[in-house]
Amino acid sequence: MKRIEAGADEGLSRRTFLTVVAGAAAVAASGSARAAEALAAFALPALPYAPDALAPAISAQTVGFHYGKHHQGYVTALNKLVQGTALAGKPLEEVIRATAGQADQAAVFNNAAQIWNHTFYWRSLAPAGGGQPSGALLEAVKQAFGSYEACAAALSEAALKQFGSGWVWLVAEKGQVKVVKTPNAETPLTQAGVVPLLTIDVWEHAYYLDYQNRRADYVKAVLEQRVNWAFAAENFAQAGR
Repeated sequence: MKRIEAGADEGLSRRTFLTVVAGAAAVAASGSARAAEALAAFALPALPYAPDALAPAISAQTVGFHYGKHHQGYVTALNKLVQGTALAGKPLEEVIRATAGQADQAAVFNNAAQIWNHTFYWRSLAPAGGGQPSGALLEAVKQAFGSYEACAAALSEAALKQFGSGWVWLVAEKGQVKVVKTPNAETPLTQAGVVPLLTIDVWEHAYYLDYQNRRADYVKAVLEQRVNWAFAAENFAQAGR
């Protein structure tokens, strides 16, 4: 699976490289600790589509609040929490794994994991999504569930049975696919040998403006219209390497 870090695009473009080099030079020249911290700070990743691109399944208003307020809020909180600590400047996934299960680091873990989970969620959706997986992923789905329809039903059932806030995931483990759910900010990223393929956010802020308490309708819309099977297939291919 491709690693996803807050504030980092896949690969390093020439423009990004020049920006990083220029920023590093400015820090060296000024000797400012504050500038160094700003350089290493986590940033909100850009959405992979326009805020209104998921409508009508997910409205621009929901995306605006979900991405612009909630997702951004986790980034802001994490930067404050790690400032001046040994975790400052560490890659996001490293922060998540280092703080998972540590009671005294619960706030850091929750905000770091929510940044990662949300970034993964936005990539699990696509304006022209829906339909069914294809290729090797479809074969793995059929082997595990019997049919795509049974897989979709398992995802929907897990989403509806998740009490309170949380996430529903399609994951790969030892070449097999399965559906799991996690509460609050928990993520399969912390489980050895488990590779997330796609996720559905079932925190109320993901759907309440559009669907109120009708979580089932939201999940149905995501699965039928917006789930990004190409992204899941790419993750599945990476899991087998």
